[in-house]
Amino acid sequence: MPQRSLPQPGENKMGIMPVGRLLFTMAAPMILSMLVQALYNVVDTLFVARIYEDEENTDRLMAAMSLAFPIQNLQIGFATGVGVGVNALLSKSLGQGNQKMANTAAGNGVFLTGVITVLFMLFGLVGVRPFFSAMSDDPLVVESGTTYTTICSLLTLGVFVSILCERLLQATGRTVYTMLTQGLGAVLNIILDPCFIFGWGFFPKLGIAGAAVATVVGQFCAAGLGIYLNLKKNPDIHISRSALRPCARAIKPILTVGIPSVVMVAVGSVMNVSMTAILNTFETVKVAAVGVFGTYFKLQSFFFMPLFGLNNATISIVAYNFGARNKARIQKTLKLAVLTALGFMLVGMAVFMLLPDVLLKLFEPSPTFLAIGTGALRIISLHFPLAAVGIALGASFQALGNGIYSTFTSLCRQMLVLIPAAWLLSLSGNVHDVWWSFPIAEVASVTASLLFFLRIYNQKIKPL
Repeated sequence: MPQRSLPQPGENKMGIMPVGRLLFTMAAPMILSMLVQALYNVVDTLFVARIYEDEENTDRLMAAMSLAFPIQNLQIGFATGVGVGVNALLSKSLGQGNQKMANTAAGNGVFLTGVITVLFMLFGLVGVRPFFSAMSDDPLVVESGTTYTTICSLLTLGVFVSILCERLLQATGRTVYTMLTQGLGAVLNIILDPCFIFGWGFFPKLGIAGAAVATVVGQFCAAGLGIYLNLKKNPDIHISRSALRPCARAIKPILTVGIPSVVMVAVGSVMNVSMTAILNTFETVKVAAVGVFGTYFKLQSFFFMPLFGLNNATISIVAYNFGARNKARIQKTLKLAVLTALGFMLVGMAVFMLLPDVLLKLFEPSPTFLAIGTGALRIISLHFPLAAVGIALGASFQALGNGIYSTFTSLCRQMLVLIPAAWLLSLSGNVHDVWWSFPIAEVASVTASLLFFLRIYNQKIKPL
């Protein structure tokens, strides 16, 4: 079939709008949404760092927050996994005109959300303290981390409901409302954090527990707004009592789509736990090293999150134009995505290289924390440009039906190469050597991405 050189009248905007403008208009809301999520992750830590005046105890609180991160990440991963599965089935059902299955998809999403919420609440009751005790022998780290994570786990319903509501709105094309729910949660968290932590005004002084309370209050308010918007502004779905009954025809496709997303988030959490175990072998600086590792992950999210938002837009454009057999638009989209991603990450590398001390001083660090963190940020950021290329090219894998390639490159980046390299480097006895595992893993990941892209280009794009 010959490639079309001119747009057809009435064609979808993904086939006719100039690629640059199209990519920007589609990616901008997603990038903004991702930045809000990144802000969520950082705010608690910024205020928690100011609870104690002495730097040593501040380092311990940073370590506690770092250990809490993989558990919170798992909560978001499971919530997103269910949401993605519901989104896919709901969109498909609406496209087929099958209103009953659309309602069943939404209702079974509520059912699955309830089941998983109960499991995390049980973990909050019996699993949090054993987890922190296994990861640290510092009493303050264990107590602070247990307090914070127990509250977030027992009251995890807010994050699950808010994410499900956002996915229901996205599936029916009402993405602007999702920005309202995310924005409300983030703004409330920022406002309430100092109020509950330090006891401002009539608020009780709760310390690190206050950070958790502020987080869950923001999540519940976002969830409440999400429920309201779905009930009042989303007429495409109707959740009745019958739609809430478990239905294998709905649950199976929801889990089929959602489980891979959960697995990838779980891999990230396992990586966090594994790296923490490696850093704990440096007996004299382990608290500071663990805190630095967690702080890095919060800071890097301001650059990686927009990259993933850009990727989501790229996937949609490439998939559409592959179906339309428009090779030129596919090539232009991927080229622009790679260049934009590279720009993002070069800025990120420059910030981490030139201003590591400025970034870390936001968290009231001790001299040991600052010394380790400054070196860590500079070394780790070397892999940012490589990650930009690999992740941007990875959009073509998912868009063209080769998601296994993306899974493999992500595993290289987060587990298969990173953890063995970090362990081997730790044998030197110098904690700074461990950070080189990130550039090493990224070299392996981007090499795999390039090889996979050449394969998929020759098989699927070139013949168009």
